[in-house]
Amino acid sequence: MSGPNGDPNISTDDGIINDDDDFGDEEYEAINSMLDQINSYLDDLEERNDSLNGKLHELMESNRQARLEFRAQLNSPQTQEEKCPADGDSSSSPSKEDLSEDNGAGK
Repeated sequence: MSGPNGDPNISTDDGIINDDDDFGDEEYEAINSMLDQINSYLDDLEERNDSLNGKLHELMESNRQARLEFRAQLNSPQTQEEKCPADGDSSSSPSKEDLSEDNGAGK
């Protein structure tokens, strides 16, 4: 038969495992006090973890917004170039035909 922790060749009948409590009230109070301290530390740790998690989400959102703004800035010169025609573009400057008509050459 295996032991209580799965250890082979150890049985509860060997007398190694003793379920008799020899603790007094003082020991229980000390254990309860330690458990309360541990619980308090764990609660504090959980609050800090939640706070850090919230700050991390804020940082990630801020980073995402910054990346979107950066991409918009990278894309905006291209869109401005499309809106503002270049020097050689025929849509902004008069054509040779227009110039010839203004000079009277077309008559």
